[in-house]
Amino acid sequence: MKPTRFYPARRLILALVAAIALGPALPFTPMVTTIAMAQENTIRTLTVTGQGEQGVQTSKTQVSLGVDGEGKDPVALQQEVARRTTAVVELLRSRRVEKLQTTGIQLSPRYTYDNQRSQLVGYSASNTVSFTLATEAVGSLLDDAVKAGANQIRGISFVAADQALEAARQQALKKAVADAQAQAAAVLGVLNLRSQEVLSIQVNGAMAPSPIPMPMARQAVGLAQADAPTPVIGGEQVVQATVTLQIRY
Repeated sequence: MKPTRFYPARRLILALVAAIALGPALPFTPMVTTIAMAQENTIRTLTVTGQGEQGVQTSKTQVSLGVDGEGKDPVALQQEVARRTTAVVELLRSRRVEKLQTTGIQLSPRYTYDNQRSQLVGYSASNTVSFTLATEAVGSLLDDAVKAGANQIRGISFVAADQALEAARQQALKKAVADAQAQAAAVLGVLNLRSQEVLSIQVNGAMAPSPIPMPMARQAVGLAQADAPTPVIGGEQVVQATVTLQIRY
């Protein structure tokens, strides 16, 4: 009888079978540990957006003045409007107004229509200038501008000084952050959770407000005959800010 020969591959198979039959089952400890570590490393975050606003008193007024005229000779009309506009501009410069600029020049024909026929009856011309000045000085300047040749107040709006607006932006941002933190504390408190750290901060805006317009522009004719300077009273602008926080808990 020939002895049984065990080849290397057959020996390995027999060894594995014996280990499975005789040895205890091996637990899958490495896989369980990996899952537990993955769960612990998951970052739980809460995202909140806070809003804040801060009022600021206006101190400057933006004014748009017009010099309008009508006539049959366009050259003479344009020269007349230009002369009156020059007088108004010289007055404004003497009062040291800010941001003085020409914002419109117009010369156009005027027609009448009868039986579907148009007839030229003359021309209309206008020049418009704008400027900024401290609000308390605007009323008397408007009266003097009418005397100089202006006959239209096309628009008036109120704005705060740049430094006041910047300070208001800072306060609005602080209020927005405090609002976001208060929201996070309220939510986590109800769930018996605690905030750990702020992971990201996004400033969505701290925009300067639009100028406050007067209800409507008014025609300036007749202001020069007023017994008292034209009253001009500013208002309050509101700066708004938004901040978004991502908080780990």
